[in-house]
Amino acid sequence: MFTGIVQATCEVVAITKKDGLNTLEIALPPLLTEKLVTGASVANNGVCLTVTKIADDRVFFDVMEETLAITNLSKLTLGSQVNIERSLTFGSEIGGHILSGHVHTQAKVIEVSNTDEHFDLTLEVNPRWMNYILYKGFVGVNGCSLTVGEVTETSFKLHLIPETLSLTNLSECQVGNHLNIEIDSQTQAIVDTVERVLAKRFSQAI
Repeated sequence: MFTGIVQATCEVVAITKKDGLNTLEIALPPLLTEKLVTGASVANNGVCLTVTKIADDRVFFDVMEETLAITNLSKLTLGSQVNIERSLTFGSEIGGHILSGHVHTQAKVIEVSNTDEHFDLTLEVNPRWMNYILYKGFVGVNGCSLTVGEVTETSFKLHLIPETLSLTNLSECQVGNHLNIEIDSQTQAIVDTVERVLAKRFSQAI
């Protein structure tokens, strides 16, 4: 489990490609490697990955074929900056919202508005997921817990504060980039339940 509060952006220093998986080698600062052990869960751009090896400041993760197909980890190159969050521990403050690290889909950046007053991103996503992305609701974007702004049938807007831009890789976004999306599980449960109840009532009324 994760909070969606990114702890650092860390550099991809090596990628080893094999049949069916990629092994990522990420350089983590001492604060994030302290008491980290193999088998631990770490969110990389919002994707829950298992630590397979630790060597000094280098941490290794295997990314399976299905994960590569669903997420933007397949697009990482040497030097890419990845949003990193260690898993939630008992007693930790939850500043964002609970995330599982299981990405549902990717969103395409279709507009970047960067002025002296604001930094806004407009993201386009498959319409099936827009049922769960609501104005003022929560959504996980590259592992960041963010509040949704304006929504349409196929897109939604994010208004990013300087703190988010300084701590995450969202400041590097350009039109055409793809970002990992995890919808809020509580929102999904409520929407699916309401739709199921309404569908049942409609079928009984016919």
